[in-house]
Amino acid sequence: MVDHSDSTALRRLVTDAESGVLLFGLTPPRLSTTPERIREITAATLARLAVLDVDGLALYDIDDESDRNPAERPFPYLPTIDPATYHAEYLGEWNRPAVIYRCVGKYTEPELRTWLRTADPDRVLTVFVGASSTGKAVRTRLSEAQALRRDVRPDLVLGGVAITERRDEHLRLITKQQAGCAYFISQVIYSADAAKSMVSDYFYACRERRLEPKPVLFTLSVCGSVKTLEFLKWLGVHVPRWLENSLLHADDTLAESYEQCLTNARDLTAFCRKLGTPFGFLVESVSIRKAEIEASVALAGELSGLLGRGEPPV
Repeated sequence: MVDHSDSTALRRLVTDAESGVLLFGLTPPRLSTTPERIREITAATLARLAVLDVDGLALYDIDDESDRNPAERPFPYLPTIDPATYHAEYLGEWNRPAVIYRCVGKYTEPELRTWLRTADPDRVLTVFVGASSTGKAVRTRLSEAQALRRDVRPDLVLGGVAITERRDEHLRLITKQQAGCAYFISQVIYSADAAKSMVSDYFYACRERRLEPKPVLFTLSVCGSVKTLEFLKWLGVHVPRWLENSLLHADDTLAESYEQCLTNARDLTAFCRKLGTPFGFLVESVSIRKAEIEASVALAGELSGLLGRGEPPV
């Protein structure tokens, strides 16, 4: 079993392309939240996470993505605390690594350079996220950010985003891998078939190029309401029509989505193990509703057991 008090454990798991990585993903509190309330939220979060056998936290960098979809956003865009700031100022008690997302288009090159220089590569990994659409105005392009990290902080472990719905995504993963990405984290998955197709294409594309495939972490997120389902679709997440029907007509939408997340996790675990490619999971918890937060924690506990890391918490 991995000693999670060792802050470099996640770094080793990723760079050695080990299977079974398990992360818990959070959105930092809103920018308008008072420091006292932020401390309360953080304390409650850490108390929940204390029972989990996870390798690290993923802290999202939220950007306005209205450019990707002209339809009205189901939930309003509300700026949140910068994830690096949240980690540095409020998560001192967290003794495991954190994956800091960076929507690189939001930042100037000097801003990214400053952060790269100050980040502790033993405590922090990163994921660079490109523009949400080709027409979006950006301050720094993804390729520029990748080059900057190679020049300024090559020892900072870099990850990339995987969008399973895109048919050529495996080629994008190859390009990101060649640009320095050591692992990938998917967008939220509700279709295991799309995820299996992408990881299969990627695995065999790596074989053709004599590359070692990097770990792909599949993001799972429970859905507790019809509005949350609408938001997932607005973000571009593919929800199969049969599953959408099940969620819309379920007596308990949250329970139905939880079971589907678990089913997809089992399916993806069996598939990746048979294929022989490194994989893991990220359980996302971005809701403010207590029931959804607790369901996310329970799901992470079950995945810990599924990955052979011990029994899930009672």
